[in-house]
Amino acid sequence: MQFDIRSFLESGRKPFEAHFEADFSKADFGGYSVSTPAVCDFTATLTEDGAELLLCVRAHIDAECARCLEPLTRDYDFTREYFVRDRDLEDSDFELPCNENGCLDLEELAYQELIFEVPAVLLCSADCQGLCPICGKKKAAGCSCQPADNAAPADARLSILKQLLS
Repeated sequence: MQFDIRSFLESGRKPFEAHFEADFSKADFGGYSVSTPAVCDFTATLTEDGAELLLCVRAHIDAECARCLEPLTRDYDFTREYFVRDRDLEDSDFELPCNENGCLDLEELAYQELIFEVPAVLLCSADCQGLCPICGKKKAAGCSCQPADNAAPADARLSILKQLLS
């Protein structure tokens, strides 16, 4: 969905509102997926100096815990505010995804903001202990493996760390 910021700044007398769903099912988020469309609301309001833009995004993500690899789901509901002046559209460093004609790609904007909102490392819980390096079972499920005290580290370069702990 495109929003023509340039036209809105020139002749927008009433607020612009859009409700849309963004399909990110084929998008690459690197560690999670968004299998159902994200629900987005966009509003633009003209001010004396420019335009106030408001983007609200509600998305459901599917991922796996970075420590124990269990599946997890999270819901994200966030709002972003922007202020745009006419001169911003001519700036090569303008941060919003606009084309050379001053049209803002609202789905791309929602995609970018979702990337910033979701943490890079997702955990099933803050106290997830992860997997046992010996047997591979979840530590929280009752793994009883005990590493041998005199066992050499897997990588000999780490042996100095074992000496520091002694």
